[in-house]
Amino acid sequence: MPRVLVPAITTPPARPVGGTVRAFGGATMGTTWTVKAVLPATTDLPALEAMVQRALDAVVREMSPWEPLSDLSRYNRAGVGTWRPLPPAFATVLRRAIEVAELTAGAFDPTLGALTDLWGFGPHPFSGGPPPAADIARLREAGGWTRLILDGDALFQPGGLRLDLNGIAKGFGVDQAAAALDRAGVKSYLVEVGGELRGTGAKPDGQPWWVELERPPTANDAERTMVALHDLAVATSGDYRRFFDHDGRRYAHTLDPATGAPTTHATVSVTVLAKDGMSADAWATALTVMAPDTAVSFAAEHGLAALIVSRSPGGLEERLSPALQAMLD
Repeated sequence: MPRVLVPAITTPPARPVGGTVRAFGGATMGTTWTVKAVLPATTDLPALEAMVQRALDAVVREMSPWEPLSDLSRYNRAGVGTWRPLPPAFATVLRRAIEVAELTAGAFDPTLGALTDLWGFGPHPFSGGPPPAADIARLREAGGWTRLILDGDALFQPGGLRLDLNGIAKGFGVDQAAAALDRAGVKSYLVEVGGELRGTGAKPDGQPWWVELERPPTANDAERTMVALHDLAVATSGDYRRFFDHDGRRYAHTLDPATGAPTTHATVSVTVLAKDGMSADAWATALTVMAPDTAVSFAAEHGLAALIVSRSPGGLEERLSPALQAMLD
């Protein structure tokens, strides 16, 4: 039997009347998105799908490093000493990124764009192996979240700063898709973008949106974990998602801002539950950068509902933060 997480809620979701679960989806951010929603038979499904797609397209148009004309790419190319006006949504995401960077002492850093490219995890061509140490040091010196100056919705380019919001933007995309459904009057839905989810309401049978927390591919014998998503989002960051192998060593896409290189500790994956996808995404990224013991302590100190999976001599080890453990009680 799987273990079951039931978040504390003040108001249980009302059971929908007169609707059925309908599914639709599309492509975004190099991956796919899907929505399951309780809808009346008269719902214009193509129109609703188009609304969600437009919301996700806006996130890509503003924050994708793969789009040369995105607002993010334009900032990364901006001249030294210039100010760039940001769209309100972009500024909202960056402010949250700066907050998480400050709280984690830089374990989360939205200015790793140049290093991400250097290691072959961005839009630039991959060299096939680890970059020279001198190049890493040079780009580390040019970056750093403490160099960010955000005045209202205007961002200063001091020179050499290149943003990478991939550790938070997908979660924000989940939130934007959910907001589009809210505007359309949908009361019960489950949104998924590339494995990150947000749910609210109940299904016609009164059951919540049950989802299984993601597990590393090597954790086939691990206990399954199910969670009821009502006004809750979930994001997972893992070293098995994007990587390359070189000379017998695996280099994962999660970069440690302290070294400018992929993490080398035992953390395999981190799953975080939060009220919004943007926060869940950012916290999962930050905790993945930390060593397992540090991640567990940080999650406990800050009340984060987190599942940390790490390597140990006996195989993979799972640890639940107190906030996540409370959902089992």
